[in-house]
Amino acid sequence: MGWIIPIVVIVVIVILGLWVAGTFNGLIGRRNKVTNQWAQVDVQLKRRFDLIPNLVETVKGYATHERTTFEQVTEARTKYMSAQTPADKMDANAGLAGLIGKLFAVAEDYPELKANVNFINLQDQLTETEDKISFARQFYNDTVMDYNNTVQMFPSSIIANMFAFKMADFFKSDETEKEAPAVKF
Repeated sequence: MGWIIPIVVIVVIVILGLWVAGTFNGLIGRRNKVTNQWAQVDVQLKRRFDLIPNLVETVKGYATHERTTFEQVTEARTKYMSAQTPADKMDANAGLAGLIGKLFAVAEDYPELKANVNFINLQDQLTETEDKISFARQFYNDTVMDYNNTVQMFPSSIIANMFAFKMADFFKSDETEKEAPAVKF
């Protein structure tokens, strides 16, 4: 009879240990999924930033007096490329989103440009990329929500606090991104 209590204690300790290990591994998996999803967003943002110099050069050929717009787009692209953290990249992306609309607005004033095959191709690629960015951002935010819920909800929050799991940042739209640029073709 005296051996029952030590066995119960051992069983409870084993169950508790398995729960801690399972919860810890779940948190690691969710954190890695957040990192992976950010990488997917980053790939699409990089694709956008790779298209921008070609678009700028195409528009430049028609609108040489719009130098300020081109410089701002180039500076915003450089800011993104030098950003190190996801938060810095989100900030840099916000600045560029409004400038892309401004670039298309400049193109609106040049009928020959709007008919240019290179411009049309670049515009289509950029539109496709914007759609991919939108999807990737949505999936990233869903992944962040799942991870943050796990970090905050009881009982997994106990393990998250013990092992210093931190909340992840959502990818938020900048106010300028919420306004659709007025581009008429």
